[in-house]
Amino acid sequence: MLAILLSLRLLLTGLLPSPPDTIPRALPPVVVPTDTLVQVLACPQNGPARVATILFAGNDITRERILRAELDFQEGDSLSLPDVRARLEANRRRLFNLQLFHSVLVQASCRNGQMVVLFAVQERLYTFPIPILSLADRNLRAWLNRSDRWQRVDYGLHVLRSNFRGRNEQVIANLQLGFNRKYELFYEAPGLGPYRRLGFGAGISFYQSHSLDFITRADQLVPFKDDEAFPVQRFYASGGLRFRHTVQFLTALDVSYHREQIADSVAYYNPDFYAGRTQREYVDLSLVSTRNQRNTFAYPLTGQFAQATVSHRLFLNGSTPGLTTIRLRYSRYLALGHRFYYAAGISGQARLTRHLAYADARALGYDALVRGYDEYVVDGQHYGLLQQGLSFRPFKSGQIHLRAIRSPKINTIPLVIYLNAFADAGYVASDLDLPRNRLPNRLLSAVGVGLHLVTYYDRVFTVEYTLNGLGETGYFFRTAFPI
Repeated sequence: MLAILLSLRLLLTGLLPSPPDTIPRALPPVVVPTDTLVQVLACPQNGPARVATILFAGNDITRERILRAELDFQEGDSLSLPDVRARLEANRRRLFNLQLFHSVLVQASCRNGQMVVLFAVQERLYTFPIPILSLADRNLRAWLNRSDRWQRVDYGLHVLRSNFRGRNEQVIANLQLGFNRKYELFYEAPGLGPYRRLGFGAGISFYQSHSLDFITRADQLVPFKDDEAFPVQRFYASGGLRFRHTVQFLTALDVSYHREQIADSVAYYNPDFYAGRTQREYVDLSLVSTRNQRNTFAYPLTGQFAQATVSHRLFLNGSTPGLTTIRLRYSRYLALGHRFYYAAGISGQARLTRHLAYADARALGYDALVRGYDEYVVDGQHYGLLQQGLSFRPFKSGQIHLRAIRSPKINTIPLVIYLNAFADAGYVASDLDLPRNRLPNRLLSAVGVGLHLVTYYDRVFTVEYTLNGLGETGYFFRTAFPI
């Protein structure tokens, strides 16, 4: 990709292609440091410069209008030269965080108050048929605690097509068999039209399982298992609009129809699972607004993230009271210098209803977690969670080059390692009648150290050693940045 950038440098310094008789037959070699992502050439230090041309190179599949829609300037705009590097870097990060490219470089050149800007990208692979071989539990620790763990395995095929039609659309199909069966198809178009501001999403899913966690005892899920039948079946279809300013600012409005059914035995052992019913139908309305200003989305080191979610569940039987859920999340990331980085995140949930069925009482231990309490779940209406982490990068980013593979999309494996120390705290407010559980209405806390690995296609792998507030210790493996 640097070769593409350097081959166009002559055009940049001249703003427009010179007539054929003025182009030298042999170009002198140009050396650009490989770690330089923003180059500003022949531009004065002060005053504005008019953007004459914006060029893109390397986007063989990605449509140019998809990239232009992310930029906060266009041809004809004037850029302040003292701030031009920061402005170009901010736009480079927007393109990189589309998660369509391995790398994005930007170069600008000035002449007579006119500027040409070149963005050079290296595209990724966009089609991934991934075999499914996964554990049928919330995490590894929960799976290890099952006596029938080797039966609780799922297999199948997950197909992901990113950047569909070169328009940053996404198609996902799941065919999952085994312990949990799942048949799904999803389509996501984050932005349509010339300005990419209005998008659309839709999906359909059908799920069956031979086991259902029907109650919480001693802060752990208790399964009901049926080898011959499926004690739980769920179906839903969804559709919605996406209001998209850039990759950093997105609002989604969705409506979905759900039909869920449990076996009579589940309702017998826990009548409150579906509030005295074995089947229910409802419509969910949700509004999610996300402001993502992190430097990178996979393993952020600087910036901030904010998200607000409001949803309302309307039950179709006419007697079950509706359920309104509010979730808030905010995270901040700071570079402290000397390869140290600090991250802090706070999140919370409030559920508003006259009666909460057991199936809707999920709080900590599911999507949100106080690290170190992986084998537990904490049920209730409301929760708050605080997470902090201090990371240190012991050495510069490295790469493994696979010389036997020619494709630049897969022959270079990035490797970045961080040492991490963290502290979490959380609290669940609950008025549910669960006398055998000790973690609701109690402060949860944990500290620990970890090793984080950031690698291929934004993959993050972590191993952590944690001491929780119960005095328990353990090693835990995760596949995402926890804050």
